[in-house]
Amino acid sequence: MKVAFLGLGVMGYPMAGHLQAKGHEVTVYNRTTAKAEAWAKQHGGAFGATVAEAVKGSQLVMMCVGNDNDLMEVGQAALAAMPSGTTLVDHTTASADAARKLYEIAKAKGIAFIDGPVSGGQAGAEKGQLTVMCGGDQAPFDAAKPVIDCYAKATTLMGASGAGQLTKMVNQICIAGLVQALSEGLAFAEKAGLDGNLVLDVISKGAAQSWQMENRGRTMLKREFNFGFAVDWMRKDLGICMEEAKRNGAKLPITAQIDQFYSDVQKAGGNRFDTSSLITRL
Repeated sequence: MKVAFLGLGVMGYPMAGHLQAKGHEVTVYNRTTAKAEAWAKQHGGAFGATVAEAVKGSQLVMMCVGNDNDLMEVGQAALAAMPSGTTLVDHTTASADAARKLYEIAKAKGIAFIDGPVSGGQAGAEKGQLTVMCGGDQAPFDAAKPVIDCYAKATTLMGASGAGQLTKMVNQICIAGLVQALSEGLAFAEKAGLDGNLVLDVISKGAAQSWQMENRGRTMLKREFNFGFAVDWMRKDLGICMEEAKRNGAKLPITAQIDQFYSDVQKAGGNRFDTSSLITRL
C-alpha cells in the first residue's frame, strides 16, 4: 500500500521504518526536513518537504506528533491534501476532544479518521511490538489494522472516535501509580540495607510483578534514566488525563499528586529523564 507517515520522533522514525520493511511504499514528513531525508536514505523510502507533498497519492496516512496543537496543525494540513475515501490514523497521545474534532473535519470530507495512541515506548516502537488502542469506525479500522500491525503486537478498536485516547489516559494513570510505588519500594529497600537486585529477583516472581518492575527496576537502582519517554511528555499526558477527569467527574487524587512529583523532577533538571526517574526525589 502507498502510505505516508508524518512525524519522525523517537516513536515515528522506527514505526515508519517497519512499514517500509514490510513492503509498503512509504513517504515520510518531518518538520526538520533533514531528519526525513536521513530516514529515506536509511530505509529506502521517500520524503516530502511539506505535509501535502508527503500525503500525495497515499491511501493511508499515519501521524505521530507532539501534542494537541501539533495534532490539529499537522492533521488539518494532511486532511486538506487527502482525497475522499482515504484514511488518517493518528498515533499521537492527545486529548479525546482533539481526536473528535479531527474525526468530524475528516468525515465532512469523506475521509476516515482513527485515533490510535500507542503504548510500549521507544523500545516497543523499535521492536515493532507496540500496543495500539483505537477509536473510530469499524470498516476503516479493519482496513488499516493489517498496516498498523507492521509495528504492533496488539491493535484493538475500543469504540467510537476518542475511545483510543481515553484508553491511553487509563494506561498513563496506571503507569504513574506503578512507577511511584516501585520508586518507594526500591528506596525503602535501599534504606533498609537490602540488596535491591535480590529484592527484585524475589518479588518479581510474586503478586508485585509488573512491566515497570521487569523493565525499569534494575535501571532505577543504577539511577539510569535514558529510555525514551521523557518526564516532560508524561506531564503532558497526565495533564490531559486530569482535564478529562474534570469533564467526566472521575477522581484522580493519586495521579494529581504524582504529577506534582514529576514537577519536582523537572525542577531538579530531569525534564528529559524517563518516567522511572521518580525515584530521584526520594
